[in-house]
Amino acid sequence: MTIPWHPKSVDSARSGVEVLPDGRLRCWIEHDTLRGVTPPMLDWWFRHLEGEMDFEGQRLSRYHVWHPRDHVQVSYTRRLADGSVGVGAQLHIVEVFGGNPRHRVDALSDIVRLDEQGFGHRPRWHGLRVAAMDYRFEPVAGGTRYVNSLTVGFASPWARPLNALMRRFVFDAERARAWIRHNVEEVGQFERFLPALFASEADPRP
Repeated sequence: MTIPWHPKSVDSARSGVEVLPDGRLRCWIEHDTLRGVTPPMLDWWFRHLEGEMDFEGQRLSRYHVWHPRDHVQVSYTRRLADGSVGVGAQLHIVEVFGGNPRHRVDALSDIVRLDEQGFGHRPRWHGLRVAAMDYRFEPVAGGTRYVNSLTVGFASPWARPLNALMRRFVFDAERARAWIRHNVEEVGQFERFLPALFASEADPRP
């Protein structure tokens, strides 16, 4: 099914790409205020990525609604002992930045933080943690201030030559820009569906 949407533009946010002293590539974004979205909604969302939802008269994958073009599938490949999702759980993420097969991501990622202040997970490549995704949520007037970053490479000065190879062959500047656009679009999409979804499935108020 086609999901109608009108994504926010990259220039709706502040963003940048930098090379750290150890050679890692860091992409960062300070998003436009998420109107009507609260940190508890975001905390809940990242614990409930799987499944379907009602959206504009259709029953759809909630992951596809989050980004209709780029998202392929998501699942929790490891949950906590009680079946919930939190620190220690693991995601399997498949997505294609900009719909471009050259920018396909198929990764397992360990959740290292998940609360109302932020979300952090660590993608793996051939079993090694090669990236860090960190999100911060802050309540502000009318919504949430949402800041996040993606850092690719190994955090060691001894890994500088390897990180240089990764910047050239694994995650170059073009792919970094594609990730920024993708992220601005998916985060902006929260305003369209998350408040209603949270109210219908999570909010305990009558």
